[in-house]
Amino acid sequence: MNEITILATLASVHWIALMSPGPDFALVVQNTTRYGRQTGLYIALGLSFGILLHSIFSLTGVSYLVQQHPGLFAIVQLLGGSYLLYLGFGALHGLWQSRNAPKSEPDNLATSGHYLLASKRQAFSRGFATNILNPKALVFFVSLMSSLVPVGMSWGGKGIALVILWGLSLVWFSLLAWLLSSSRLQKKMQNAAKYIDGACGIMFSVIGFTILFSSVADITTLLIG
Repeated sequence: MNEITILATLASVHWIALMSPGPDFALVVQNTTRYGRQTGLYIALGLSFGILLHSIFSLTGVSYLVQQHPGLFAIVQLLGGSYLLYLGFGALHGLWQSRNAPKSEPDNLATSGHYLLASKRQAFSRGFATNILNPKALVFFVSLMSSLVPVGMSWGGKGIALVILWGLSLVWFSLLAWLLSSSRLQKKMQNAAKYIDGACGIMFSVIGFTILFSSVADITTLLIG
């Protein structure tokens, strides 16, 4: 395949993967619904830079080395699973507080100090951390790059590949945030915010627990072996 065909295939596969529900998707939906367009856009920016870093690590072989080293990969899993559990428990705890608050008080889910994304930097950091600490993303990009990007591809072609992966990610998550915060949808989304928070909290918790369970199993195997 020539480089144009390779890049087109890479873009198509990545675009399909972006639209698949997962932690990144849930993070944008949850926080755009709760905090509005600006927060959603900064989370989208953070997610896209996480994807860019994963792509660079995969192209340079760093991610492959981590994946092939059981100890290092177990640490990545431990960190990623713990962070997703933190997001999940934080969302569920905020939802629990909101349900048990006196009816005369405003919805404290949006004002809880634990839950609030107080700044653009915090929104960006949460998006970046959610993606870069996800071990499933590491495995995906190692597989994507090793199967579609040949070793002999020109540096210009690899640079374009990085721009495509970053650009498509930013466009997709920004578009998602923009659509969810449109005036027509915003009121409906706000009415469903608690249900969205609950669903996302459960998703983060289940994925985080699964990753943590896998990391503990790997570490146990290493210690026994």
